[in-house]
Amino acid sequence: MKSFADRVNNVEEYYFSAKLREVNQLIADGKPIINLGIGSPDLATDKSVTDALKSTTDNPQAHGYQSYQGIPELRASMAGFYFREYGVNLDPNKEILPMMGSKEAIMHLSMTFLNPGDEVLIPNPGYPTYTSVTNLVGAKPVYYSIDLSRSGRPNLEELENQDLTKVKLMWINYPHMPTGAPGSEAILTELVNFAKRHQIVLLHDNPYSHILTKKPTSILSIPGAKEVAMELNSLSKAFNMPGWRVGMLMGREDWTGKVLKVKSNMDSGMYLGIQKGAIAALNLGEQWFSEIESTYQSRRKLVWKLADKLGLSYDQNAAGLFVWCKVPAGKTADKLVDELLYEKNIFITPGKIFGSEGNDYVRFSLCMPEFKILEAINRFK
Repeated sequence: MKSFADRVNNVEEYYFSAKLREVNQLIADGKPIINLGIGSPDLATDKSVTDALKSTTDNPQAHGYQSYQGIPELRASMAGFYFREYGVNLDPNKEILPMMGSKEAIMHLSMTFLNPGDEVLIPNPGYPTYTSVTNLVGAKPVYYSIDLSRSGRPNLEELENQDLTKVKLMWINYPHMPTGAPGSEAILTELVNFAKRHQIVLLHDNPYSHILTKKPTSILSIPGAKEVAMELNSLSKAFNMPGWRVGMLMGREDWTGKVLKVKSNMDSGMYLGIQKGAIAALNLGEQWFSEIESTYQSRRKLVWKLADKLGLSYDQNAAGLFVWCKVPAGKTADKLVDELLYEKNIFITPGKIFGSEGNDYVRFSLCMPEFKILEAINRFK
């Protein structure tokens, strides 16, 4: 054995991969851990989704290799979903590529567009995978800040004063994870124009658009966006299907075609039963989303109460699956996270894992039943 690849030295193990080993060990040791750290929906998906999966398993053809592009019915359902929910017209045969989750799509997009030395604009704070995948392919992360007082608008004025000649991609994410900044159509329009000026590909990661939002929004609904933007979406959060690994990539035909060249060399298609379940999910009506909204609203109010107990500040207008809280002066986020874990058996996420702008913050997940959040609150009486 001579050596490992250099790329292994440029990334760390994903935070939750390592931290959950510790949390699970505490649980195994008998600690009554309440996990408010990870955003894995605990609610069941709709019965029609699981019924579609079950009904497929008896079909002998279901167990063979599937199309790299997904079955036509799945792409048609994705197109229908985008038209109903976002007002976006997509050609299911040319502008949609099913993915095994959006994290897979982040890797495929990076491998498709980036060469070593290319630069990528990444929000700070932001989803850590944007950085790790950029490093894995030998490109360079360039961080930009967002203004939480302006719905998470990127500080474009700062970017305009930088040398952007090597920038090829820009990751954006609204509702923003981890802060919950909702974004707006005006911000997306600014970003489309910014990308056109600098010949940058905008990649909008959009899995939270149906979680505690006033109106689901797609960047592809912005005039001219298809010229410079692609969008990722996922069934994980909106339909309580994180373990199913179903995502989708939307964008212009020539770009999705290039991504398919990469993807087709890395997997052999999605199990047919999962595709059938995804079709059922994508065709659920407004009642599904209203019930999800009601559940998360109730949970969020309780998390706010817990944050109040801890003296944390937060934005009640934020969207998405998390509550982003600022730690009061005189206390560090790391110390708070450790105190909660080791003294109160409550696990929350330190903001520092999302970038330097998260150092004074912590994040609470809403993926926990109300009675468990109440139990966490009661541990402070």
